[in-house]
Amino acid sequence: MHFSIQREALLKPLQLVAGVVERRQTLPVLSNVLLVVEGQQLSLTGTDLEVELVGRVQLEEPAEPGEITVPARKLMDICKSLPNDAQIDVRLEENKLLVKAGRSRFTLSTLPANDFPTVEEGPGSLTCTLAQGKLRRLIERTGFAMAQQDVRYYLNGMLLEVSTGMIRAVATDGHRLAMCSMTADLGEADKHQVIVPRKGILELARLLTEQDGTVSIVLGMHHIRATTGEFTFTSKLVDGKFPDYERVLPKGGDKLVVGDRQALKEAFSRTAILSNEKYRGIRLQLVAGQLKIQANNPEQEEAEEEISVDYNGGNLEIGFNVSYLLDVLGVMTTEQVRLVLSDSNSSALVQEADNDDSSYVVMPMRL
Repeated sequence: MHFSIQREALLKPLQLVAGVVERRQTLPVLSNVLLVVEGQQLSLTGTDLEVELVGRVQLEEPAEPGEITVPARKLMDICKSLPNDAQIDVRLEENKLLVKAGRSRFTLSTLPANDFPTVEEGPGSLTCTLAQGKLRRLIERTGFAMAQQDVRYYLNGMLLEVSTGMIRAVATDGHRLAMCSMTADLGEADKHQVIVPRKGILELARLLTEQDGTVSIVLGMHHIRATTGEFTFTSKLVDGKFPDYERVLPKGGDKLVVGDRQALKEAFSRTAILSNEKYRGIRLQLVAGQLKIQANNPEQEEAEEEISVDYNGGNLEIGFNVSYLLDVLGVMTTEQVRLVLSDSNSSALVQEADNDDSSYVVMPMRL
């Protein structure tokens, strides 16, 4: 195997692929990246057995075909440390990878390509093509609500649901729920649900860099696969039953509050400073035309904000974890937002004022 390549052309895919590779591995080959040269194309593959990422680069100059695995982190650090305009020459000799650039020479250990695990391809049951910007928006709008390390393992990921003409993402950690839907040209599709693990979602979001580019998605029984021009990303799915999110959406809230998103966000941020560091609780008091926000903490410190809102219902007092409200306001983009409430023990529904494509449910707190 032998090829030469510009530093920039190698570094971009290498950084993304190395992002999947775990630092601490039980299998040595899993900390390696698989390099394959076929014709004028170099492909780089990284995997942690859950998620696999393949990056492809066209080579400008003739190359000798071959395949080998080398330590991902070391190869990336070498590329990073070379000058921007370096031309890198890579050759396999006697089971060592020789990397040369200018006056620099590196010899890296290798492991055979046959040892490298591949994520088994199951039969794909549903294929669709989306704009990268759309899919990225779905993930950004909902990803913050995924659980981190919940024993209910099916919450440590995101539900993707595809039905005729629509794709929807739902994430929840049991205290709040985020949902975003988009129209998509998927033809006639039965309702199809998959749960993509947290790491898979975060890696996928990093790949969707071209707003107007397309991404082709295959949803199989055990895997999701996304392909863009330069990358193929595969992730195992979480085997579990996602909660029935339709039941969680609050129905029949009779108290509608409409307010300025930025003003609310700033007021919540200020009150949060003096909330209890562990529970982050704040108290909302609603009267006609006005919202009062209060926080206090064990040191007897208090914060209070008053903000004008569009509200004509009865008086209501309700507590929330302020971090959850700030997360929601942080991903919204409209100037006005609406809160639908019913009473102090029921969840709040938060939406952008003029569209329903994203909905957020936040459970109340007893203060």
